Amino acid sequence: LAIQAACAVEMIHTMSLIKDDLPCMDNDDLRRGKPTTHKVFGESVAILSGGALLALAFEHLTEADVSSKKMVRAVKELAKSIGTKGLVAGQAKDLSSEGLDQNDVGLEDLEFIHVHKTGSLLEASAVIGAVIGGGSEEEIEKVRSFARCIGLLFQVVDDILDETKSSEELGKTAGKDQIAGKLTYPKVIGLEKSKEFVKKLKRDAREHLQGFDSDKVKPLIALTNFIANRNN
Repeated sequence: LAIQAACAVEMIHTMSLIKDDLPCMDNDDLRRGKPTTHKVFGESVAILSGGALLALAFEHLTEADVSSKKMVRAVKELAKSIGTKGLVAGQAKDLSSEGLDQNDVGLEDLEFIHVHKTGSLLEASAVIGAVIGGGSEEEIEKVRSFARCIGLLFQVVDDILDETKSSEELGKTAGKDQIAGKLTYPKVIGLEKSKEFVKKLKRDAREHLQGFDSDKVKPLIALTNFIANRNN
């Protein structure tokens, strides 16, 4: 039942990467070890392909064989995750924070960027799965809390990798955040404290899954470990 929703989220994710790599955004030449979309096909086609993926995502999502009540909630959740309360808000804050002195911004600003720019789509993917799977309100909110943790976890790890890995290892341009003067966790709290924060988020994520069937949450625990321990 969830496969259409999963594909829809990945279409949105890919759209966001195409947009993020554009010269007017993060201006990146490398993504997943290959030249970025605008480098291969030009900026016009990149922008159009992003728009096409956005539309196709919602078309695909509505093909899921679930009740209209569940579908409306799933559509609303996905739309909210990428708009002014989600991804767009995070990206706008990220761009406006470039080059600012770390004394002018703090952890609250940094967390806002990461929770919205990266975490919102991860949150939507988990919550939509819970909605389509027939979860209760309490279960859906527990899954949401879990997803917020791993969304932030993903980005903190991303910040650490950007400072410690090469472009070849990452499959994208290493050290670009530092060059652009972006707000990152290592910049604000240091590398070692960032690594400690990763451990805390990992523990918190697992705690939010308490009360669920232990076998059913194994994939989510595996996902948490993968995000925490990834090298690219």
